[in-house]
Amino acid sequence: MSPFANASILITGAASGIGAATASLLAQRGAKKLILADRDEDRLADFAFSLPCERALLIGDVADETLWRGADLTGVTHALVNAGVADGKPIGEMEFADWRRVMSVNLDGAFLTLRTAMRAMKSSGGAIVLTASVAGVKAEPGIAAYGASKAAVIQLARIAAKEGAPDGIRVNAIAPGGVETPIWSSMPFFADMVMDMGSEAAAFEAMGKIATPMRRYAKPEEIAEQIAFLLSDKAAFVTGACLVSDGGYSL
Repeated sequence: MSPFANASILITGAASGIGAATASLLAQRGAKKLILADRDEDRLADFAFSLPCERALLIGDVADETLWRGADLTGVTHALVNAGVADGKPIGEMEFADWRRVMSVNLDGAFLTLRTAMRAMKSSGGAIVLTASVAGVKAEPGIAAYGASKAAVIQLARIAAKEGAPDGIRVNAIAPGGVETPIWSSMPFFADMVMDMGSEAAAFEAMGKIATPMRRYAKPEEIAEQIAFLLSDKAAFVTGACLVSDGGYSL
């Protein structure tokens, strides 16, 4: 039997990157239904059309409580709390509006998604993974909002694991390092690298060689495999953990 046979799985930030890679993988592994959330309606609809399972779309901002009030998560068994945004400014140069934008999606959105999923799973149990980041583990200049939000996501997952255990709900976090995803497009320095080097592939290769002992960044599909493990019965005794997957960056 497929490992996710009859599973109904919520994934936020599902239109691209880690979310889309995980949706594709879980569909291939037998998911009965995917509930896909993203702000980009056109991109999400085009992507969802390619998946070989039942799909339901949630279009909107994960930090908008009204989105979750209207969401039908009946029968949901698994969730990937993945939607996120980035920002790269030193604290002294950051506007409060930029801080709030990152916190709104990365932390408020994670809380609202997690709360909705845990309520839906309360009577039947389930498994949840929150996408954090190694930025929530290792301090670096210029990532105050992003790093603080992801550190909070790791602690949120740990607390949710304790609260969810009596209801048979497992909650874990994954903390990737550099991953080749569209989130980098919002970073001015990356745009400059792409312009100088001629392609995103060249920019990712250069950053990977500098930043990690393994001299590369991860592909979204690699992180998706690790998320699938944490969601699966193979990790049935794992809860409250944070899997750091960073190519050695945090060593």
